Amino acid sequence: MGGAVAARLVETGLVPLVHDVDEAAVARAVAAGAVAAGADRIGDVELLITSLPDDGVLVDAAGDADLLRALSGGVLVDLSTVLPETARDLARRASGHGVAFVDAPVSGGPMEARAGTLVLFVGGDDADIDRVAPVLDLLGTVERVGAVGDGKAIKLVNNVMATGNALVAAEAFSLGERLGLEPRRMFDVLSRSGGRSHHFLKRMPWVLDDDFSPRFAIRLAEKDLRLALETARGAGLGMPIAGAAQRAYREGIDRGMGGDDMIAVIKLYREQTRSGS
Repeated sequence: MGGAVAARLVETGLVPLVHDVDEAAVARAVAAGAVAAGADRIGDVELLITSLPDDGVLVDAAGDADLLRALSGGVLVDLSTVLPETARDLARRASGHGVAFVDAPVSGGPMEARAGTLVLFVGGDDADIDRVAPVLDLLGTVERVGAVGDGKAIKLVNNVMATGNALVAAEAFSLGERLGLEPRRMFDVLSRSGGRSHHFLKRMPWVLDDDFSPRFAIRLAEKDLRLALETARGAGLGMPIAGAAQRAYREGIDRGMGGDDMIAVIKLYREQTRSGS
């Protein structure tokens, strides 16, 4: 996602400085027109955008005291999907070094990032959001949702719905396959039915082409559901359907599919079909 965001910024005429521990990721961004830069260049920027895979990595990278001191007077915008409390803690750390923090996880994948059609769930002080709005507007639609942490919260709500929709679509489509329906004809009819969903329309054509390349990987879907369930427990809310979905994606990881797109969970049902279970 970070690479796709960098490519979008290049396309709009900006020249982002990029850094990642993955040298291949940096090389791809540079090939798209970005400029490689080490952590020593933080003092040269007013806006730092982070897009990282989990809470631990985000805190280790963006919560580093030396980094925050170097960014003093600037703004840290985080696109990651992590716990709301992680965002609030990072904002407190940033504030202690004179850095504003904007919580801005996104809905959409690398394709939407490159097209500038993401939806950004943005939490923070209005004045801080206003400072970075000209850049965020290049990435998609900015939805102001409240304070720091509220962006992460609504992103978790969104991903419970998204991952659940994809799983139900995979399960239902597998039923149609087992009943002998021709897959492409079935998709064509269902794409106009009341049961269709955004992720059915977006992802099922990839299933028809046996294309499970990771636009949003199973391991990330499982991680986001885990975070949502952890947050729900803290709020005293039981989420049995989300729990069942998390276990299904966990099974996909255990079966070696963690790097596949989340719609690859359909393989679990297809394996049942082959075994007759």
